[in-house]
Amino acid sequence: MRIVYAGSPAIAVPALEALVVLALESAERVPSSAAGVFELAGVLSNPDSPRGRHGKPEPTELAAAAAALGPRFEGAGLRPPVIMKPERLGAEARREIEALGPDILVSFAYGKIFGPKFLALFPLGGINIHPSLLPAYRGPTPIPQAILNRDRETGISIQRLALEMDSGDILVQEAFPLAGTETAAGLAEEMARRAAALIPQVLRGMASGTLEGRPQDNEKASYCRLLSRDDGRIDWGRGALDIEAQVRAYNPWPLAWTLDGDQRLYIHKALAGPEGEKEAAPGTVLGIDRGRGILVQTGEGTLAAALLQYEARKALDWRAFLNGARGFIGRRLR
Repeated sequence: MRIVYAGSPAIAVPALEALVVLALESAERVPSSAAGVFELAGVLSNPDSPRGRHGKPEPTELAAAAAALGPRFEGAGLRPPVIMKPERLGAEARREIEALGPDILVSFAYGKIFGPKFLALFPLGGINIHPSLLPAYRGPTPIPQAILNRDRETGISIQRLALEMDSGDILVQEAFPLAGTETAAGLAEEMARRAAALIPQVLRGMASGTLEGRPQDNEKASYCRLLSRDDGRIDWGRGALDIEAQVRAYNPWPLAWTLDGDQRLYIHKALAGPEGEKEAAPGTVLGIDRGRGILVQTGEGTLAAALLQYEARKALDWRAFLNGARGFIGRRLR
């Protein structure tokens, strides 16, 4: 089974490592003249893009990880996977993929839509790793959505790729509880770990013909959308629990933020607190809770901000922040 793996961000890297282990173990079990039961023929990722202060083009996290694989494959007498970074999945990209003789496409957070001509290159079709309990949260941002909604449970689904987004048959699904303290960054790491454990099982089941998919219930489908920087703006009229969930859901991006006068102020960590002062307008900085942070009045309860950052400055714990923000207590954030 010749595999092309498509992905871009860091969440996709552990599954790449699992595919590498699967390919190397396959090569050890078969004669050297054989192609192996599982082969990682190619890695598909987004093009290099400007990053950092100097805007130097850099590869995606997945492409960078794939570029470091050469010695491991060469040491086993195998060809490293071909790394492809097309701007679009047009005719040229399809020819490059076809030349690899692939059997199956495995995708995790690639970031582009696979059209019918592209999927037709894979005799066994494609499978996609999606970090939600499908049909819940189809779309690009299921991890922050589960946190925003304060769900008690989430999970990971591996489904067959279909032309309609995230609608394919479910091959494997694994649920796990949420503690209510997760950030998007931490939950992404957990999803990445679980995906890496599941994907070899799915491929082995497909190769043996023992794994069958089950259709999704489209009537129960819910959707999430791409985030923008403006999504991070805090509405202080909302309840403290909702704002705390927003702080966690938008860490590391776009980050929850508010305005202190004309300055953008990011809140990296916060906890919902007690009721506060009913007479105070939402957004009013009330004082401090020495065990939690700076108390801000919300529409219901207070929010204790523990880690704060003015734009273009360093993030500071609340004590250090107050040392450099004279007169902050009593202001109204908006």
